[in-house]
Amino acid sequence: MKLTTPLTDASVQNLHAGDTVEITGTIYVGRDAAHKKMVEALDRGEKLPVDLNGQIIYYMGPSPTKPGQVIGSAGPTTSGRMDAYAPRLMEIGLKGMIGKGLRAAPVKDAMKKYKAVYFAATGGAAALISQRIKKAQVMAYEDLGAEALQKLEVEDFPVIVVNDVFGGDAYEDGKKKYAKK
Repeated sequence: MKLTTPLTDASVQNLHAGDTVEITGTIYVGRDAAHKKMVEALDRGEKLPVDLNGQIIYYMGPSPTKPGQVIGSAGPTTSGRMDAYAPRLMEIGLKGMIGKGLRAAPVKDAMKKYKAVYFAATGGAAALISQRIKKAQVMAYEDLGAEALQKLEVEDFPVIVVNDVFGGDAYEDGKKKYAKK
């Protein structure tokens, strides 16, 4: 399935756990340090450096960019570190998150409440994933280095829907499918 950003309630309601998706458009990169700064800014009543309404955040651990490249290897990092912040960002309109690993129950509940989805990017394929990134730009928190908030322009960025707005969970479905009876 092809998906173009920004996302809407309708576009995320068409996604189901286990769907393979190729994303084209803008996605943002942020890890725990950037998430902490964003939530602290919101708590102070400040505007964020980027509008997250309808957007996707990729929990990415980039490697240094080599000359002539847009970005270095761009693999997913463990999503659980963002669980404390994700519901607050979904509350202001974040529609998608990309990472790897399980999400906590409050994050899954927020996905249902705010109509957002969690995608998995394939760990170990960071060099291949980076080929789908056409442009990268630091947007805020440059002092965080590799954890700065970045804007990426992507084309056919491959992900799998793990958690959908209906409570579906591809990880749980996979365990059930291969459980010994």
